[in-house]
Amino acid sequence: MSKRKICVVTGTRAEYGLMYWLMKEIQADPELELQLVVTGMHLSPEFGLTYKQIEDDGFVIDERVEMLLSSDTSVGVAKSMGLATIGFASALEQLKPDLLVILGDRFEMLAVAQVALIMGIPIAHLHGGELTFGAYDDAIRHSITKMATWHFTSTDGHQKRVIQLGESPNRVWNVGALGIENILKLPLLSKAELYDQLGLDESKPMLLITYHPETNGDAEGIHPLLAALNDYANMNLVFTKANADNGGRSINEAIEKYTVQHENAYLFDSLGQLRYLSAVKHADAVIGNSSSGLIEVPYLQTPTVNCGNRQAGRERPSSVFDARLEAGSIRDSIESALRFAEPYEQIFGDGNVSGKIVKILKEMPSYLIQKEFYDL
Repeated sequence: MSKRKICVVTGTRAEYGLMYWLMKEIQADPELELQLVVTGMHLSPEFGLTYKQIEDDGFVIDERVEMLLSSDTSVGVAKSMGLATIGFASALEQLKPDLLVILGDRFEMLAVAQVALIMGIPIAHLHGGELTFGAYDDAIRHSITKMATWHFTSTDGHQKRVIQLGESPNRVWNVGALGIENILKLPLLSKAELYDQLGLDESKPMLLITYHPETNGDAEGIHPLLAALNDYANMNLVFTKANADNGGRSINEAIEKYTVQHENAYLFDSLGQLRYLSAVKHADAVIGNSSSGLIEVPYLQTPTVNCGNRQAGRERPSSVFDARLEAGSIRDSIESALRFAEPYEQIFGDGNVSGKIVKILKEMPSYLIQKEFYDL
């Protein structure tokens, strides 16, 4: 019997980290064939050529779709989506997968989802039903939900929202958040090992900062954040780069300038999952507007300062402190986070995710079924 071909698409370091164990599970299953398409920031020198980490982890990249223009304007992103659509059409025609697996809400995933829809390839969508009002990712996520056939969500609330969007309950499973699996399975670095690898001052505690563009809001939010961090010269300030959304390059330029002027500040293109999660574990707080601050970070017993509206609408535990994009508000939230001493809520499942998904992937039809709108 021929193996079922499961094609996974990844375009960012964060998304790859979330899907790592799922890809390993598919790769190890004798009934399945993993096909891997790599695109977006993975192929960009500006963002660290992170496809190399994918290969170092033992995966074979079947197709590479070059699509990023050297521009972070809205026009540049839209044109990149056009290039992605052309590239994915060729890649999927070459691979002829039985099923496409994509995660989340980025513009690369919108491009491949529309190609798969037209080509009649069923889509399994991960992390649908979530809300992020401060980014156009919110609309992209819901659009992919309507193009997808099968849905794996991270909470009961997200499962209900996917059903509310007209998806039949028998095609929607709440399996929990994929990123929690990394925390359970990945042996993290000790603080001494992490500080040595990153070249940090071992006498200082650490703040971990990741700030992405608010594509539906304030494009200048990095500046009050940096102003607030001026008060923490006694701490290592570890920055990871913003993503390739419109406005990301200007954020990275501002951080690069800041790190030149402040000897306690460090900027990394990408930490990779091991160093990133180890940094979360050993940080006094995680600061910025990445979804990881609301989902994975609480599982490592670290508080989060969530800046601005990018993650507005997303479910969050009590260890997340929201701040306006004003230096004073961010400082107040940092101080509240540093004092946090309550039990950490874990609302995104138990981390046993990949095995559940693979079991369902093996059981579902490998052809495009006729979808009807499910009315509540």
